[in-house]
Amino acid sequence: MAGGLLNVSWVLCLLCVLQMVETVSGARAPSSGSHISSQFPASGVSQTSVVDCREVCGLNASDRCAFVRTNPDCRSDGGYLDYLEGIFCHFPARLLPLAITLYAFWLVYLFLILGVTAAKFFCPNLSAISTTLKLSHNVAVSFWSSSGTLEGGPEGVRAWEMGDGLWPGQPGAPALRPLDMSLHGVTFLAFGNGAPDIFSALVAFSDPRTAGLAFGALFGAGVLVTTVVAGGIAILRPFTAASRPFLRDIVFYMAAVLLIFTALYRGRVTLAWALGYLGFYMFYVVTVVLCTWIYQWQRRRSLVCSMPATPEILSDSEEERVSSNTNSYDYGEEYRPLLLYPETTAQILVQALNPLDYRKWRTKPVYWRVLKVFKLPVEFLLLLTVPVMDPDKEDRNWKRPLNCLHLVISPLFLTLTLQSGAYGVYEIGGLFPVWAVVMIAGTALAAVTFFATSNSEPPRFHWLFAFLGFLTSALWINAAATEVVNILRSLGVVFRLSNTVLGLTLLAWGNSIGDVFSDFTLARQGYPRMAFSACFGGIIFNVLVGVGLGCLLQISRAHMEVKLEPDGLLVWILAGTLGLSLVCSLVLVPLQCFQLSRVYGCCLLLLYLTFLVVALLTEFGVIHLKTV
Repeated sequence: MAGGLLNVSWVLCLLCVLQMVETVSGARAPSSGSHISSQFPASGVSQTSVVDCREVCGLNASDRCAFVRTNPDCRSDGGYLDYLEGIFCHFPARLLPLAITLYAFWLVYLFLILGVTAAKFFCPNLSAISTTLKLSHNVAVSFWSSSGTLEGGPEGVRAWEMGDGLWPGQPGAPALRPLDMSLHGVTFLAFGNGAPDIFSALVAFSDPRTAGLAFGALFGAGVLVTTVVAGGIAILRPFTAASRPFLRDIVFYMAAVLLIFTALYRGRVTLAWALGYLGFYMFYVVTVVLCTWIYQWQRRRSLVCSMPATPEILSDSEEERVSSNTNSYDYGEEYRPLLLYPETTAQILVQALNPLDYRKWRTKPVYWRVLKVFKLPVEFLLLLTVPVMDPDKEDRNWKRPLNCLHLVISPLFLTLTLQSGAYGVYEIGGLFPVWAVVMIAGTALAAVTFFATSNSEPPRFHWLFAFLGFLTSALWINAAATEVVNILRSLGVVFRLSNTVLGLTLLAWGNSIGDVFSDFTLARQGYPRMAFSACFGGIIFNVLVGVGLGCLLQISRAHMEVKLEPDGLLVWILAGTLGLSLVCSLVLVPLQCFQLSRVYGCCLLLLYLTFLVVALLTEFGVIHLKTV
């Protein structure tokens, strides 16, 4: 049941953060906010003064700027930049390709910000919170470090798999072995990979004009992960899937897709349905925890009963694993100084703000260095604004000068992020701005903390920095996701594309980068089962929690229900393709005795390419329904 407690705590914490963000930004939703539509507010509201913003490209170049500035459908109330005004008012018509190119590069960089924030700041603080709340590490523990790689590399997982050479019940073995790898895939790894998807979906749901992005992204990412990612894992490392976890995950995901499909067919989501989506995901996690616990309990009993009296003779492969672990050498010792001396406060601050590891830089390939150069500005700003607590370190990542600086900068960042800074510039009594009050209070608190603590030992209240870091990183992700949604909508206006096709392509591809990299890394390192489990665990979380929380936040604005208006035939093709891929996997994998081969992986890739072609042909009107 610890797994259910972890997920309840995580979702409640995320709901509180998003409720705060939605509350302060609720004014930017149109008056018909209870109606979720892919393009316009709900029917019944006068549309005489509102013209589809995508008609701007049909006007003369001299009239486009005035149209964008006066048409309510072109207004972008959320975010920091008005992308439509930038294209049609600040760039001449002949430089439109240049503007689109710059927007495309900025979109890629926004996805990079989402990935870095989720991997290096959001997930570590979430792990620290679970440790602080003393939730079961059988569920919360994760082998994913802040850099998105396996802690200790393959040897670390092999040692975990072998239980340090000891199974439960043997002398010196731990009382309980960590839960199965599939559990990590459907809980903690799913949370880390799903953060950008969830925030993007919630931002899209907050405005009826962009709700189609949410459905397109969630369903599009589901098709992408179940075909491209799962097929890529089978191509990289053919393996035999665990039968019971596979059937459990795919049946739950089919049920989740059916629930969303039913909501689209009904055309509305009530409070009961929104809570039902969240409750169904809790039921899924509890089922995973319970099934895994029962399986391990049976395995421990069988191991204890069958344990021989004489020591077992290791096989050749096991001897190689043990020898590789015992003979390993920590080359980091070579870089440690012979004479240890206490670092000054300035040295601690400079090292804590340095996002570049020079030893790693010298050993990495060229493409890694190029990517790192682009990530350095983002990582520096994140280090400056987001505290990270690491319970696994001896000092718990306590950096006194930087953490004291966080007490000033992090609250100031939160104030300037809420409603795109509208609250930060609000003047109390018409005299004193809110951001100045926050900065003065933060400076006083930082001064007290600095003089009451030391560089060598973290204070007792250091665990509070994990909550501050979690909140700050969540708003970083929310701010980046808001810009992603706004720029995608702007590109849709320019190219006259529906929000659904933008969601199932660009937004789904960008938010799935983390899933692709992490799952393919697991497969290459020899753990395709964990990667395959993460595929289904992550998308179940994204679909149920994304739609459930998105609709719940809309209903919390005193609306009785959220009305859904599918964006034509494309949404049904998207949902049908996702269901078809799941049904094919449910039928074909058991017929192959759960052996996932490269041929099966290639078939999944072919299915995704076919779906993409059909979706684009539908978008451009080549495939359409004949009206009677």
